[in-house]
Amino acid sequence: MMNIAVLISGSGSNLQTLIDACERKEIDAKIVSVYSNKKNVYGLNRAEKHGIKTYHLEDLESLCDTNYDLIVLAGFLKILPKNVVEKYEHKIINIHPSLIPSFCGKGYYGMKVHQAVIDYGVKVTGCTTHFVSEGADEGPIIMQKWLQVEDDDAQSIQKKVLELEHQCLVESVKAFVEGRIEVKDRKVSIHE
Repeated sequence: MMNIAVLISGSGSNLQTLIDACERKEIDAKIVSVYSNKKNVYGLNRAEKHGIKTYHLEDLESLCDTNYDLIVLAGFLKILPKNVVEKYEHKIINIHPSLIPSFCGKGYYGMKVHQAVIDYGVKVTGCTTHFVSEGADEGPIIMQKWLQVEDDDAQSIQKKVLELEHQCLVESVKAFVEGRIEVKDRKVSIHE
């Protein structure tokens, strides 16, 4: 069974979705550690309620001292150091609340992404899972889910996209755990 670490910076709703999927055996893996770069965030409480070890992570380099099968960034708002990315190449999955390459990279996180979607007037938005590389939101795309922007504001888009994030993240982690993901250059294939 694969061991997963999840990195968070906030309330941890994506973390909760992964915990639930693991507990009901939809994902045949175990979340063994949850790290947060912020103290006292609700996501740490979520993990503790399920008996998962939690850590306040000030030194991201310490991830090189561990051996996880997969690291998931679920609302984690820091860039990982180069040596961590290199050690875990194609073993770190991030979820981003837009259709990369739109509204991503430095400065695009949380509500800022959704406000940019509204301000720009795009017709569709969604979320993306991707493997983490050295550049922010630049790694190979694993999966995307989308929805139409209708009579929305940033708050309503955030709620809709968050539901898609939960689906997309679970499906991506499940595919990884089942060994169905293949990466060739920037192209990611998911096999049945």
